[in-house]
Amino acid sequence: ICHPLHYLIIMNPRLCGLLVLASFLISLLVSQMHNSIVLQLTYFKDVEISHFFCDPSQLLNLACSDTFINNIVMYFVGAISGFLPISGIFFSYYKIVSSILRVPSTGGRYKAFSTCGSHLSVVCLFYGTGLGAYLSSAVSLSPRKDAVASVVYTVVT
Repeated sequence: ICHPLHYLIIMNPRLCGLLVLASFLISLLVSQMHNSIVLQLTYFKDVEISHFFCDPSQLLNLACSDTFINNIVMYFVGAISGFLPISGIFFSYYKIVSSILRVPSTGGRYKAFSTCGSHLSVVCLFYGTGLGAYLSSAVSLSPRKDAVASVVYTVVT
């Protein structure tokens, strides 16, 4: 972003492939960690989940055994999974804003900020509702609010 003429050299096909592979492996690791947390508990209380997908925190609410350690692990994994991408996005936007402020024309700055503003609003909507859906559903008393946050997280963005 800060060096647009070097983009083709920096983002070569090998680096793109490595980034896709790393993203796939990290998401596979996180999903397997959620599966291992959920599969070691005793189930069910004959209750329906009020979501359209099987969220690990909703399954923890249905468990008959103690879920304290599982909630701690789930919050830790959720915080790491949310913090690392968000910190990368904030760093990117720091670099973008510093580059935009060096643009001499006001019209160019306005156009760049309007493009970045719409992208940043979608990113905030995605991560805000995603973290809210995953991290608050274990302590939330409103399944309807959890379902709305899940719909916004998966469908709207």
